[in-house]
Amino acid sequence: MNTTIDFQTLEEKQLCPLDTREALIYEVRRGLLKRPRSLVPWMFYDAQGSRLFERITTLPEYYPTRTERDIFENHAEAIVAAACSRNSRPVRLLELGAGTATKTAILLNAMTRVRTEVTYVPVDVSSSALEEACDSIACLLPDVQIQPMVANYVADPPRLEWFEGNTLAMYIGSSIGNFLPEEARAILRNLRSELRPGDGLLLGTDLVKDEATLVQAYDDKDGVTAAFNLNILHRINRELGADFDTCCFRHRARWNRAESRIEMHLESTRDQRVDIPAAQVGVQFAAFESIHTENSYKFTRAGIRGLLEDSGFCVEGAWTDGRGWYAVTLARVA
Repeated sequence: MNTTIDFQTLEEKQLCPLDTREALIYEVRRGLLKRPRSLVPWMFYDAQGSRLFERITTLPEYYPTRTERDIFENHAEAIVAAACSRNSRPVRLLELGAGTATKTAILLNAMTRVRTEVTYVPVDVSSSALEEACDSIACLLPDVQIQPMVANYVADPPRLEWFEGNTLAMYIGSSIGNFLPEEARAILRNLRSELRPGDGLLLGTDLVKDEATLVQAYDDKDGVTAAFNLNILHRINRELGADFDTCCFRHRARWNRAESRIEMHLESTRDQRVDIPAAQVGVQFAAFESIHTENSYKFTRAGIRGLLEDSGFCVEGAWTDGRGWYAVTLARVA
């Protein structure tokens, strides 16, 4: 079988994308005209933001990516055996927030060894990351059919076509931790509504650990995470004509123990005004006032189970690394 990539789907999605400009304007007005100031994490992921995040995943301080990758490398066959029912039916792997799919290839490779028909459906808000993922998987696994979808799966959950086989959804990278608990449940419930009895979910989550390790992972010595955080202001400048002076904001990473989350902020270094013409707003910042740009919740085993059960899934198993820093949990549609 030769690789089949439905690039027409990708091209159509790019011709009729989410109205990104209007979405940016909405989020700028919603988040910056109130206190405390905030912006939503999906705004990080333009082409430059996606490149910076890929650099973050290779940093020595940023353990989640390599730890999760080690789990897949060590347990891929066991995960596939547990996740896919023992029959000859085709299998479809749906990935939310696929990025460049470097870890996903490990699981897909294991799937191709036990199933003759494997379809991969990567979903991501970044078309550039999605194209890279498609090219990579096509090169590594020519027998896998690829059906990419450019979509903001948070605001516009993907609608799945009928599939004559098993579907395994995958949401890894601890991306679920970027959302408030009620938002995380909504995402998983929306996903659950598109799956059928017997379909599964693999959820990657970062676990609670010591504060120093957590903070260093989001405030690296080379300043890559700082650049990633500041890129959200560069993006507003580029796309909405704003006049943020990014030299007058600094990256801050904080551990909020009470909420069990790392918080990323952009802190104003002085009193300043920023005008955003496309959004028709001007924002006055005081010195040390911050924009809250991202959360990264850290979970306990009980917390993962509660999240999944509240969202309509039954936990079937989990795999962790030797230090117990990270978990990949398998759940099934209840």
